[in-house]
Amino acid sequence: MYSKKSEIKIIYLLSTIFFIGFLIIPLIILLLNSFKIGENYGVSNYILSIKDKDVLISMINSIKVSALTSIVTTFIAFILSYTIHCTNIYKSIKNIIKIGILVPMLLPTITYGFAIIYSFGKQGLLTRLFGREIVQIYGFKGLLIGYIIYTLPPTFLIINNSFTYIDKKFIIVSKLMGDGKLRSFVNIIVKPLIGTLCGALVLSFVLSFTDFGIPASIGGNYKVISAKLYQVMLGAIPDFNMGSVIAIYMLIPAVFAVIILKYVERFNFHYYKFNKAEIIKNNPRDIFFSIVAMLILLGITSIFLVMFIVPFTENFPYNMNFTLDFFKKTLVSEDILDVYKNSIIVSIFSAVLGSLVSYILAIINVRTGINKKAKTAIDIISMITNTVPGMVLGLSYLLFFNKSSLKGTFIIIILCNVVHFFTTPYLMAKNSFSKMNPNFENTGELLGDSWIKTVVRVILPNSITTIIEMFTYYFINSMVTISAIIFIVNASTSVMTSKIKELEHYSNFNQIFVLSILIFITNILVKISGNVINDKLSIYK
Repeated sequence: MYSKKSEIKIIYLLSTIFFIGFLIIPLIILLLNSFKIGENYGVSNYILSIKDKDVLISMINSIKVSALTSIVTTFIAFILSYTIHCTNIYKSIKNIIKIGILVPMLLPTITYGFAIIYSFGKQGLLTRLFGREIVQIYGFKGLLIGYIIYTLPPTFLIINNSFTYIDKKFIIVSKLMGDGKLRSFVNIIVKPLIGTLCGALVLSFVLSFTDFGIPASIGGNYKVISAKLYQVMLGAIPDFNMGSVIAIYMLIPAVFAVIILKYVERFNFHYYKFNKAEIIKNNPRDIFFSIVAMLILLGITSIFLVMFIVPFTENFPYNMNFTLDFFKKTLVSEDILDVYKNSIIVSIFSAVLGSLVSYILAIINVRTGINKKAKTAIDIISMITNTVPGMVLGLSYLLFFNKSSLKGTFIIIILCNVVHFFTTPYLMAKNSFSKMNPNFENTGELLGDSWIKTVVRVILPNSITTIIEMFTYYFINSMVTISAIIFIVNASTSVMTSKIKELEHYSNFNQIFVLSILIFITNILVKISGNVINDKLSIYK
């Protein structure tokens, strides 16, 4: 049995130790610290937090804006997915939707706020275009716009994926049976997606509730819980105990999210046989959804367009003459180049180590005879990393490694990224391995190969495209994250997103947008390179 092989046991043991040391123990330390009162322990910190109006208001505000965000985002994502799968619009438009909606994922969330300010502010690009201030962007409305843009791509991905498993044949059958349009829509489209839609609502809520980048740039006087945590931890007098309490509060939605997602799984539909069917032609419908989808993309694009205008003008919006001075000054700045180099180094090593850890645990789970409890333990680790907010993980690292040699190093940032973004690459690999020929290992054993040798010679070459996708995911997310690393970076380990936060204090928006463009271009190049490599590899398969 493969489960008895020492090599598998050693690899599993090392992986388990890794997550115990860099996930479980730091979170336990965070929890204990929330009860710490001097040298003793008690619930006084929690009592004080409940009496603190700022904490209460921040929690309520976060819940309000996140709840509305989840509803709006899920509705928009549903509309876009429906347009792609249930209409006869041009294929080119469908491809534009699929690609365009994912563009915000290539930028840090802290940039969203600045882009919104320069679009909707009193002297913003869209304000000047329409001749009046369209919306008051500081506070609730600005956060809502930013959160929708931020959570729309991942929400769209899960709804769009579920749409591919809806049997379109039943749409035709329903029409032939004389069902009304509403009845047909509810029975054929909505009901099979109930579980997915609930999952999308939860995902959008949790992401917006725990994000720090958008409130940091556009929150104004509207207090939210992530900004409150930042204020408590990095204010004039840091309060580690109260910060730990607030971090625990930020975990509450994540806990409820897991419970809700487990509950809604029962609503998922499973077709025994999947049939492809042509969508019935309906020109009014197709035109309507084409226009709606393109307006949504245009709205998102128009907000980020300002990012590519401001740093190339002499004095936006008063002097719009073209100039490259700001771009040149930023690119020749030794400080900026060092920060950019830091981001590249951190992202590469995070991607390499993260892909390796995710790949190993996925292959142990799917391709070995390891016992069921061990497999469950791996899945639980995946679930925990998926639900722990970046700020909470970062704070737990700050507390746990505060007196260690890892403090203030790139290593701790890389490890935080590896743990924080583990779930999606792990699921990518797990899905890939489950589709492979189950007899690869048996054949290798019969030929006298060790398990590791079989993995290297057979399984690895057959999963190279998945590995590239995992690497790309880790790299891009490591480039844009701010929530996970805001508490563990310092002057010598500053990365692009933390530098953007620093530049905000000096209102240096030209440099902020130049850095954002650098992040965007870097991520675009990595994404395109990954796609090109995978396309070439698929040709030779």
